[in-house]
Amino acid sequence: MRRRDILCGLAASSLWSPPASAAPILRSDDPRFAELVDPSARPVTLYREGRWCEGVCWAPHLGGLIVSDVRSNRMLVIGEDGGVKPFRDPSNNANGNVLDGQGRLVTCEHRTRRVVRRESDGSMIVLADMYGGQPLNSPNDAALAPDGAIWFTDPVFGITVPDEGIQTTPSQSARRVYRIDPAGEIRGMTDAVGQPNGIAFSPDGRTVYVTETSAALDNAEGARAILAFPVEERRIGDPRVVASLETGAPDGLAIDEAGRIYAACDDGVRVYLPDGTLLGRIATATPASNVEFGGRDGNRLFISAGSVVAAIDLKVRGAVKAR
Repeated sequence: MRRRDILCGLAASSLWSPPASAAPILRSDDPRFAELVDPSARPVTLYREGRWCEGVCWAPHLGGLIVSDVRSNRMLVIGEDGGVKPFRDPSNNANGNVLDGQGRLVTCEHRTRRVVRRESDGSMIVLADMYGGQPLNSPNDAALAPDGAIWFTDPVFGITVPDEGIQTTPSQSARRVYRIDPAGEIRGMTDAVGQPNGIAFSPDGRTVYVTETSAALDNAEGARAILAFPVEERRIGDPRVVASLETGAPDGLAIDEAGRIYAACDDGVRVYLPDGTLLGRIATATPASNVEFGGRDGNRLFISAGSVVAAIDLKVRGAVKAR
């Protein structure tokens, strides 16, 4: 059984909060962690009926928090009042979501192996589904660059993991990170990551962070790391390892206003400085899959973890994204 199958099974049988005798929800590894979150803060569960929740994206003009329940093949929206409504059902096993420079929702779809954009009238425009004349693998996560380009990762989870898409053989020779220019041009930026997954930009746009999740596909010796690529004039340089994990694999990423990195990991959301210093962890009862800043003041951290979506208020805000 694949690792992600096991994690989904555990998530479906667990609630967010661990028992009173368990380890603390907030774990500090550096005194500076106290600058980010009040020691008494606790996550609030917003939703707990998913199968594999992913793609959290704060979009108040669309009703609140957009969530992809990948294995249920649907998307939902959680309103500020806590109400949950369908958003797209079916969703083509949608995964990552991000708003573009005009506030339109861009979504990575596993089943169709494409990246699409939702127009203001609800219609869908395909931004990317091919590269080099061949279908993409299964677009996973996306990020908005300061210049308005959409960058996305293209591992093989959606074509190899049951219930996350249609299983097939990859047509691409590599698992790349791609860039979609505002004019529509698609360009492969790097194939130096075995299974690129989460992606996010530093506040100044000069660094793009990508999670390497090769260890998540029946490969105990595969890489499990957060990588940083320098970005200059629409090109990227060689990666630097920000952090390597001992177990599991990092997934989605979020960046705060000071450039700190929030990584969804098997033991919760780990918070790092750009130099790799681990500040602390927001523990989750089941493996975390994605993170997103949002809320009215921009300081609410949304966390998806298996069947659950939760939120915790921090002392800091998310990085301001280009619009």
